[in-house]
Amino acid sequence: MSGSGTPRDGAVSRDGDYERAGLAGQLAPGTSPALLLVDPARAYVDPDCPLYAGVEPAVDAMKALLAGARRAGIPVVVTRVRFRADGGDGGVFFRKVPTLRVFAEGSPYGDFIDGLAPTADELTVTKQYPSAFFGTSLAAYLTVNRVDTVLIAGLSTSGCVRATALDAMQHGFVPVVVEEAVGDRDPGVHAANLFDIGHKIGEVWPIGQAMEYLAGRGERP
Repeated sequence: MSGSGTPRDGAVSRDGDYERAGLAGQLAPGTSPALLLVDPARAYVDPDCPLYAGVEPAVDAMKALLAGARRAGIPVVVTRVRFRADGGDGGVFFRKVPTLRVFAEGSPYGDFIDGLAPTADELTVTKQYPSAFFGTSLAAYLTVNRVDTVLIAGLSTSGCVRATALDAMQHGFVPVVVEEAVGDRDPGVHAANLFDIGHKIGEVWPIGQAMEYLAGRGERP
């Protein structure tokens, strides 16, 4: 995992311990990436919503990353959460997290954040569970389009982003989580999940590295 500033002693110690345990492998990204924006929903940026998370800086980074992906001409997938009014299609997840009612049909909080809605040519994946792969056709879509690497951005780091990164790896795609373009309501939880993703699931890149990678795909001015 990349980061800014000087690591604290505790962070250095953790990194060393993980390396000694053999948890320091790296995945090389492939040559056929896609961008996956996970749940860029109004719920997380509207202070009137109980799920408001104060993740506006991550949203700005998501917009920059989306623009870079579009210039590069790579596939773009944007996910959204939608439930029936009674939450019956959310199963145990809806029972465990009752505030998911804000994503019920008819609620404005499930709408895309301005500037992060997919175009008509981009894939929208509607889901009811944390992973963008669970119960959806996402894996088949990526396979048909010969995608080997998934750049992941979105909300929230400890929930749907982590679950999606894990399933991307399990489906054989290299997951690259873009550090500044994901967010969570708790900075400590956010950092811990990025650390764990970077050591056990995929790669965690700063946005500058992700943008360079996209530029190498032949961005158009």
